[in-house]
Order: sequence, then C-alpha cells, then structure tokens
Amino acid sequence: MSYSLLHVIHLLAAIFFIGALFVEVLVLHQVRQQTEPNLMQSVDKAVGARLRVVLHWVVLFVYGAGIGLAWHHRHALANPFASSFGTLLSLKILLAIGVFFTFGMVAMLLRSGRMTPARYRRIHWAIFLQMIGIVLLAKAMFYLHW
Repeated sequence: MSYSLLHVIHLLAAIFFIGALFVEVLVLHQVRQQTEPNLMQSVDKAVGARLRVVLHWVVLFVYGAGIGLAWHHRHALANPFASSFGTLLSLKILLAIGVFFTFGMVAMLLRSGRMTPARYRRIHWAIFLQMIGIVLLAKAMFYLHW
C-alpha cells in the first residue's frame, strides 16, 4: 500500500478516534451534569455500545496504518536518537502503545465490574491527553530539528 494512502487512512482514523474522545471527555461530561441521572444512564449505555463497535474499527485502521507508516520509517527507528525525526517518532509510538494498553485496561475493568465513574473519567482524560501528545509529536516530527 502506498505511503500516501496509509497516511490518509491513519490521519482520518486518528481524527475519528480523538473526536470520539473529545466528545466523551469534554462534551458528554458537561451534559451528564445537566441531565437527569436515569436518562443519562440510558444515553451513556447507548453511546457506549455504539462507540465500542465503531472504535474497534477505528483502532484497527489507526494502528494498522500506523504500523505501515512505521515500516516506511524503519531506518529512522533503527537508531531513534540519530535524528530528531526518529526520536519524536519513537516517542509518538511509545505514547500510542500506552494508549493501546490503557484501552486494554479499560476493557478489563469493565469486564471485571471494577470500573467506577470516577475511574472511567480519569482514564478517559489520560487517554485524551496522550492522544493530544501524539498529535503534537506528529506535527513536531516535521517542524522540530536538532
């Protein structure tokens, strides 16, 4: 698959992923405070079910395309400290791995019944901030040089 196509797929999937987190963290949180708890519980359940279906595909595309893009930059990744690009790309990949494992932790907490609303909120904020870091690193890779 061409680098350009992988790049577009990766970008679109990242936009969808971060957009979903943005709505979850910054929009729905405020809506929850202004809505009757029983109604919001139904909305949360419906939105959560839909997001789980959609985000599985989004995650598949963002990580699949990301792996393809990393393959194209394997020379920079072979010695990540030899260039600013390689260093920033390596940091971006480490954050992406962190996001992946954090979502795995969410799944385990949900299945075990140990997820609390406060824990859910903190974890989603952590993932959202990691994703912001990934976006900043993605831009910095092409603009920061040392």
